[in-house]
Amino acid sequence: MNVIDHVRDMAAAGLHSNVRFLSSLLLTMSNNNPELFTPAQKYQLLVYHADAIFHDKEYRNAACKYTMALQQRKVLSKTSKVRTSAGGAASNLQAQSLPSEIEVKYKIAECYTILKLDKDAIAVLDGIPSRQRTPKINMMLANLYRKAGQERSAVTSYKEVLRQCPLALDAIIGLLSLSVKGAEVASMTMDVIQTIPNLDWLSVWIKAYAFIHTGDNQRAINTICSLEKKSLLRDNVDLLVSLADVYFRAGDTKNAILNLSRRKCMDVYGYLMAREGHLEDVEVLGGRLFNISDQHAEPWVISGCHSFYSKRYSRALYLGAKAIQLNSNSVQALLLKGAALRNMGRVQEAIIHFREAMRLAPCRLDCYEGLIDCYLASNGIREAMGMANNIYKTLGANAQTLTILATVCLEDPVTQEKAKTLLDKALAQRPDYTKAVVKKAELLSREQKHEEGIALLRNALANQSDCVLHRMLGDFLVAVNDYQEAMDQYSIALSLDPNDQKSLEGMQKMEKEESPMDATVELDGDDMEGSGEEGELEGSDSEAAQWGDQEQWFGMQ
Repeated sequence: MNVIDHVRDMAAAGLHSNVRFLSSLLLTMSNNNPELFTPAQKYQLLVYHADAIFHDKEYRNAACKYTMALQQRKVLSKTSKVRTSAGGAASNLQAQSLPSEIEVKYKIAECYTILKLDKDAIAVLDGIPSRQRTPKINMMLANLYRKAGQERSAVTSYKEVLRQCPLALDAIIGLLSLSVKGAEVASMTMDVIQTIPNLDWLSVWIKAYAFIHTGDNQRAINTICSLEKKSLLRDNVDLLVSLADVYFRAGDTKNAILNLSRRKCMDVYGYLMAREGHLEDVEVLGGRLFNISDQHAEPWVISGCHSFYSKRYSRALYLGAKAIQLNSNSVQALLLKGAALRNMGRVQEAIIHFREAMRLAPCRLDCYEGLIDCYLASNGIREAMGMANNIYKTLGANAQTLTILATVCLEDPVTQEKAKTLLDKALAQRPDYTKAVVKKAELLSREQKHEEGIALLRNALANQSDCVLHRMLGDFLVAVNDYQEAMDQYSIALSLDPNDQKSLEGMQKMEKEESPMDATVELDGDDMEGSGEEGELEGSDSEAAQWGDQEQWFGMQ
């Protein structure tokens, strides 16, 4: 047993720091005396040394050492070719015991991927002949190709993974996300489904994810629910998270929160909770996740959502950027940063982030909504209209796409009637869809159809409680001089979201309008002195000032 064998055994035992220390000394000895180790032994030393560095997460250094190992392997190959045929058997035996050259190239690509040098990673893996590519190499290549927009190459690599491993579910999802038909994907798994017991659910699972990636949310929900109800898959976390994700895409926030609670995808859960005004719960959730680990994007996104909905946009921007550093593929982090940039007036930067989120999650409508909001903020009505029409044609006429298109139409006086028709269609499909109700109420407010607006909002609030809807109902009630109920609606809105500045403004405006009236009534009834009237008015101004201070405080959070 020689010293190289000891290094190999320590590497196998996971003694990485010991391997790094010893291999570094031995490599220095080899550099000073090239005859000390054979080319094969030096190659082994370099690989074990690079593995130890990789374990220490020094990926750039590790990639350099792996590259040196490959160069040494070339030297070894040249010396092997000139050996006599008499030593051929021994040479082959030695080659079989050496670290795999293919594995070394995979490690280099892994380093490049972590360093976000995707083009370099693709170049290394492309250099491996197709017949020598293992499933994990094809899987990495497929993911890199998809990220780079090389969809045809990605499809080929995913199919190769399935050919070798027909139960590779991530590869199946990869193919479906690239618009490969569900029937074609299912055919690639048919043999294993028929030969292995208890896999009858897989064809239904593929059908469900095919619906997800074609944007057919309702059929996806129905299929996942039927799958989840089967006894063997009941309460499976991944299925429930997928179900919650589809509910979220369909705009059903209530069911999305219900299914995400106490499960995975905490960043989406935190975002939904923050959007619904549960900021204290979001703050606690972020703290809990930070205590578990600060090396994942989720706690940073959740804290960022808390800051964003507290109107602390600069902090939200920082937290979103930190989350993207940890996971550049985090859609929620990209949306958070994009929204913060938009609200800070940096619209062009926001557009870049929304486009990247849209590329990563083409079926998530909130990515398109963020981009459309940016176009409208920069007076790009034509671009917004083109995007909205594209969504409508691609995903079909559902409540969400109809509302998005109506939102853009409302920005142009020429298309007001079209907006009204679109919103009526959206509400006919889903009378409880909050965004459609809000836009229809805005349109009725412009037309001063206050009674219709009140009826619309009362009907929407019959089965749900939403801050914006209560506040808008308060605004309509003020317009018809029903101040007492308007005050009640503003109070309910603030109980749901204490940071809702518009509700505070509504209450403040009501106090300014009501106080002089109260003072006049009191003067007529009691024949009060002028000084008494002044004292009453001063008290009203003081209270209004307190509301103004509170409004300013909320706006600064």
